[in-house]
Amino acid sequence: MCGIAGLTTFHSPQSDQATLQTMGQAIYHRGPDAGGEYFDNNVGLSHRRLAIIDLSEAGVQPMHSSDEQYVIAFNGEIYNFLTLREELIEKGYQFKTHTDTEVILALYQFEGVELLKRITGMFAFALWDKSKESLFIARDRIGKKPLYYYQHNNDIAFASELKSLLTLDYIPKDIRLDAVYDFFAYQYIPDPKTIYQNVHKLEPGHYLTIDKKGITKKKYWNISFAKTSTASEAELKAELQARAKVCTEQRMVSDVPLGAFLSGGVDSSGVVALMAKISAEKQAKPITTCSIGFDEEKFDETKFAAMVAEQYKTDHHKLIVQENVEDNLEHIVSFFDEPFADPSLVPTYFVSQLAREKVTVAIAGDGGDEVFAGYEKYAVDHVENKLRNKIPKWIRKGAFPSLSKLAASININACQRASSLLNSLSVDPAMGFYISNSFIKDSTWQALVNDETQAQLNGYHPSKQTIDHYNQCDGNDHLSRILYTDMKTYLPGGILVKVDRMSMANSLEVRAPILDSSIIEFACTVPSQLKFNISDGKIEKKYLLKEAFKDDLSDDILYRKKMGFSVPLASWLRNELKTITEERLLNRTEGLSQFFKKEQIAKLWFEHKNVEKDNSTILWSMLMFQMWWDNYMTKKSSYS
Repeated sequence: MCGIAGLTTFHSPQSDQATLQTMGQAIYHRGPDAGGEYFDNNVGLSHRRLAIIDLSEAGVQPMHSSDEQYVIAFNGEIYNFLTLREELIEKGYQFKTHTDTEVILALYQFEGVELLKRITGMFAFALWDKSKESLFIARDRIGKKPLYYYQHNNDIAFASELKSLLTLDYIPKDIRLDAVYDFFAYQYIPDPKTIYQNVHKLEPGHYLTIDKKGITKKKYWNISFAKTSTASEAELKAELQARAKVCTEQRMVSDVPLGAFLSGGVDSSGVVALMAKISAEKQAKPITTCSIGFDEEKFDETKFAAMVAEQYKTDHHKLIVQENVEDNLEHIVSFFDEPFADPSLVPTYFVSQLAREKVTVAIAGDGGDEVFAGYEKYAVDHVENKLRNKIPKWIRKGAFPSLSKLAASININACQRASSLLNSLSVDPAMGFYISNSFIKDSTWQALVNDETQAQLNGYHPSKQTIDHYNQCDGNDHLSRILYTDMKTYLPGGILVKVDRMSMANSLEVRAPILDSSIIEFACTVPSQLKFNISDGKIEKKYLLKEAFKDDLSDDILYRKKMGFSVPLASWLRNELKTITEERLLNRTEGLSQFFKKEQIAKLWFEHKNVEKDNSTILWSMLMFQMWWDNYMTKKSSYS
């Protein structure tokens, strides 16, 4: 796990080592073990190393191939590298190291860009082909590892994080207004946008090639629901169990201490169970597990984590998050170099910090909810869509919007919920999914946004992100379409960004077996009724995954109500974070006040502070936006 950065200079002044060192230093936290640069007349590469496989100096990057024709800066892990290495040795390649990095170099020598079809893992890398004078940049299939780039005059600058690009003074920091709206709708900015007009994210499953002729972007992998398996439930369960074990065992290969995140939920508990059994088979020592809790019981899952830890006799560690939120928030938020507002970033930082005290690699249960339909929002959407399908379209398009407006005009919670439901029922399924899952209502946005910003948005609405992906899915049923949408938006833009930034802030590598492409491809063939099972009027979310873990986990873990990685946000804003929230939202002349009406910001704050309404979600998003602005737009930070 590392950080990469670099640039091409086909049509620009040649780079120098100092520039590359500065880009690398901005992401030092991603790789504190070593750093290095490579540059010639047309390209510069920078690398920060967190040593995981082959700890010797031979693994330092940028790395050259054995024939010196190719140079790579690589971030990530290739889980099938040992198998590929044996194949390449048989073909005559002579390895200088035991790293997965050199396996990519060797594969490129034999297969070129087609190597992407062979490797399994999480990655973002830049590979310079000296003979072709061509740079090849690729990102993994689901988007575990980040890659940002700036394109100008057929040259490119790229990095694992935006803060590295911001060290280049020629990159403009012009705000992209539709990305601002996206942020308040989703709590993150979806690919390929960033908060800046001229900087982009390379989408998951894509690669770039850059040479003197220009820049080309291509997709090499996609999620497909086109084929549905006809295998029995028992056969599908057995296949999932086998795949999950293989993918977990692959992620337990490490030359440094390794452990696991354990929340006490189905996904992380199932992964820990697999790890414990694999360790027992190899007669290895007990695995290390870490969990985070809160002093408010309804947000605390540590008792469930403790049950699993006791069952599998893990070396278990826990931390209760209390008064240290305010003291650490500025530092935590600084690692997000564009606005990001998922509140679980706070416990994710602390569990990563706790884990890093014990291990260098942590295995997590990320992906189970998006891949196997585990979120409560899927149940809500199912009910809404079922109702929607029973109502004639002319009624939905006519009467329901009027009823929705009437309900919204009455300021009580029940009618607000009715307004949301009626509004969702009045539109098509894709828009309904957006409405049910957006973090800001249209009415709230319209009240907040100032006239100048609204005019410049020129009618743009963030639902486009959801609707476009929903309609691009090749599956036939509604559940497949919303899972596809979340795997293209929420998973890479929200969940994986949060985990990457908060783990890398602590120089910790996190691996997620359930997000292996082989499991995702398998899950897409599983009939929807075996993910989201409805029997006797009862909805069982994540059905097949729970069945796969049924022999390993108790019913108390498998079938308890899902809590998620929630935080006591409303309380935090009224108590621990009251001072910082008031100061940032009400006393700043730049940032929020350039896009929103100051009196509306104040109104939302005073309603929440005085316990008249729970405005915690929009207030938290505004606080995160303002803190980002203060870090990256109004001062010379340590990163820029």
